[in-house]
Amino acid sequence: MASFSLDSIRAAAERKYGSTDITFGEDVVRLLNPLRLSAARRKALLALQEEMGSEDNDQAELLAKAIRTVAESEKAAEKLLGEVDEDLAILAEIFGHYGESTQVGEASASQV
Repeated sequence: MASFSLDSIRAAAERKYGSTDITFGEDVVRLLNPLRLSAARRKALLALQEEMGSEDNDQAELLAKAIRTVAESEKAAEKLLGEVDEDLAILAEIFGHYGESTQVGEASASQV
């Protein structure tokens, strides 16, 4: 019979489902893996991703909302977004890196 401590399980979850950290200047914003978000924030992220599929929507605004949704700290997210200054290319790159880093071990949509 296998035995595990909660600390070892937490450490394994952090390795597998850890954050995407973006460093800018002296600051860092942690973008949390969808599996580490509350149910309400996961639902909000899914809704934003669906909205991003429409070309009629302001993509920069939606990406900024998505970053706010997944950021561990609202203050850090706002600082990052202030630095980005609505640059759609940079927002897309940030969210692209976030998406790539959350692919490994990510739950299917039915689990989220």
